Amino acid sequence: MYHFYTERSNISGTQIKLTGEDVNHIKNVLRMKPGEELIICDGEGTDHYCRIASFDAGCVTADILESFGSKAELSTRLYLFQGMPKKDKMEMIIQKAVELGVYEIVPVMTRRVIVKLDDEKKEARKLERWQAIAESAAKQSGRGIIPKIHPVMSYKDALSYASELDANLIPYENADSSECGMESSRAVIRELHGKQSAGIFIGPEGGFEESEIEQAVQAGFKCISLGRRILRTETAGLAVLSVIMFELD
Repeated sequence: MYHFYTERSNISGTQIKLTGEDVNHIKNVLRMKPGEELIICDGEGTDHYCRIASFDAGCVTADILESFGSKAELSTRLYLFQGMPKKDKMEMIIQKAVELGVYEIVPVMTRRVIVKLDDEKKEARKLERWQAIAESAAKQSGRGIIPKIHPVMSYKDALSYASELDANLIPYENADSSECGMESSRAVIRELHGKQSAGIFIGPEGGFEESEIEQAVQAGFKCISLGRRILRTETAGLAVLSVIMFELD
């Protein structure tokens, strides 16, 4: 069934109004008619099962048949702190992370990040594009929310932001196997059950510096292993999210 999002301000009593680009998509692309049904989400976790009532100028009005909490969201809110990758890799990371159930994504400038952000206008346009990618991925995967994409943070600010979460994991390829082996990593992931929130820190192409790992461990982060293979930055976060999604679902 087709899935759309709207602001809560567009929900009134037993009706919802859709405006903007969705109107053209419903009328001229999907060629839907009054009486056809669709799901409209408030973007905050509530889905409304609706039937199209009418088409007006620049507006689609739908009657609410039933409302319920989204079944697509994980029990633990996952925050992906992604070291800024080169080129357009961030776009793919955002798209796939949203499909896998991430709650928020925070781009992070670590010491080995190669990308330089020195143009505020370009950064604002990039953030706008990233958020649009997140919305599109949320629609495609039937999410109950549209995950927020944050402006780029420094590593220090990211650690501070993550300190408010219930748990934080940081995969590290040079981790000592006795402390961060696969069995230990499985146990750490299983411990996410019952947690309201968890952060996942992923390094950029050059990985984390040891001093950054030490900072994270001192802040209470759990170091985990992703196995014997070295994963690219665009693969590592998605691998962790996949494992956690499987565990929590």
